[in-house]
Amino acid sequence: MTTTGGPHGGPEVTPLRRNRDFMLLWGGSAVALVGSTASTVAYPLLILAVTGSAADAGLVGFVTLLPALLFQLPAGVLVDRWNRKRVMVWCDALRALGAASIVLALALGELRLAHVMVVGFVEGTLTVLNGLASTAAVPNVVHRSQLSLALARNESRSRAATMVGTPLGGVLFGLGRAVPFVLEAFAYLVSLVTLLCIRKDFQARRPARAAMPDDTGPVRSRRARITEQFGRMFEGLVWLWRRPFLRSAALLVAGSNMLFRALFLVVIVLLAEEGAGPASVGVLLGVAGACGMAGSLAAGWFCRRVPLNALVIGANWVWALLMCVLFLGGGLWPAAVAYVAMWFVGPVWNVAVGSYQLATTPDALRGRVLSASSLLANGALPLGALAGGLLLEGLGVRAAAGVLTVWMVAMALAATVSGPVRRATTTAADAVPPDAPAVPDTPAPPPTEPAAVPVATAATPAEPAATTVPEPR
Repeated sequence: MTTTGGPHGGPEVTPLRRNRDFMLLWGGSAVALVGSTASTVAYPLLILAVTGSAADAGLVGFVTLLPALLFQLPAGVLVDRWNRKRVMVWCDALRALGAASIVLALALGELRLAHVMVVGFVEGTLTVLNGLASTAAVPNVVHRSQLSLALARNESRSRAATMVGTPLGGVLFGLGRAVPFVLEAFAYLVSLVTLLCIRKDFQARRPARAAMPDDTGPVRSRRARITEQFGRMFEGLVWLWRRPFLRSAALLVAGSNMLFRALFLVVIVLLAEEGAGPASVGVLLGVAGACGMAGSLAAGWFCRRVPLNALVIGANWVWALLMCVLFLGGGLWPAAVAYVAMWFVGPVWNVAVGSYQLATTPDALRGRVLSASSLLANGALPLGALAGGLLLEGLGVRAAAGVLTVWMVAMALAATVSGPVRRATTTAADAVPPDAPAVPDTPAPPPTEPAAVPVATAATPAEPAATTVPEPR
């Protein structure tokens, strides 16, 4: 087998394309992402077809995304404690059963709103666990010198899955209401099989924990363990909150992700009112995914040349201007072009802010900080889905688009006046590692504080959460 030389003349490393376990993990997850993306498009179309209510469609979106708000922090602790491969296998098996139950209910003509909400909530919970376990597993199936390349391939996989799965969901729904959910169940089963074929463990061997003194019996010991784990849940969130720039960026991500999730439903209804069918909506979202892929390819250029303050403020103003085009342009094409263009900006934001965040934080709290940043980035999504449905039901599609436009302009103004953002004059590529001397104009945290933070990612108007979520982020 051909290998590549390790760094600094170290042991040779097998290329990723020949790393059997990584390719199985990557390929199985890619298939699962295509299936879940297709069903994400199909869910609002299904509820609109069955109930005719935009509010019900928004409610289902809210319930499906609610676990991202409720369970991120506990899931981070569990993924660090449980066998990650076993967690992912069970998640795939149970998600396949949920999708199959939707197919069966449609075949029997017995589909109910409550059924869809229960399946959506359970699937959303399992997706949170699966996503954290999958990300945490990567360093254990690739050589450490290939970690950045592996994560970059995962990012491109997510973009490609959105590009393929989004139009596929609309097209398959046009063929039959149950067809996207048949694909989803099959995709999860494929992912499950690939996981079972992987030989490597998804976590390092954990040392045995030292026994703790237990002077007052098992009840006190159990309470002490619960208190300890409860405190551990919040360590990553506390660390992130104490970094002014990262805190400001995370809050901006939360606000815009909430908007983009609401916009996703608004755009579907707007295009339907303009005469676009389900297949056309799916194709449009697929083109938007291609625009997001282009943004991810251009992100490196921006990271090397554009200071973080200009990038963060500029991204928000670009989104605000495109929202004005969508609202004021009138007609199908201005709305479609503006929505597609929004998808280019999100990957640039994610890579730049994410690279800075990872470069300036130690590794001690990686899992918990990952769950904390995901909570801030994705926790607003269920609220956005609910807000989108309520705005459509109460105001109509044009007025709802107007409210979202005002919202985005307010976000751009907030980014512009934010002190921590304006002081972030370094580029992402020039971020100072935590063990290097602090550089004056960078928002880098003091090098003496331990921790690790993954990036708070922005949303994409059609992606269900992550790195992200509806996609302009």
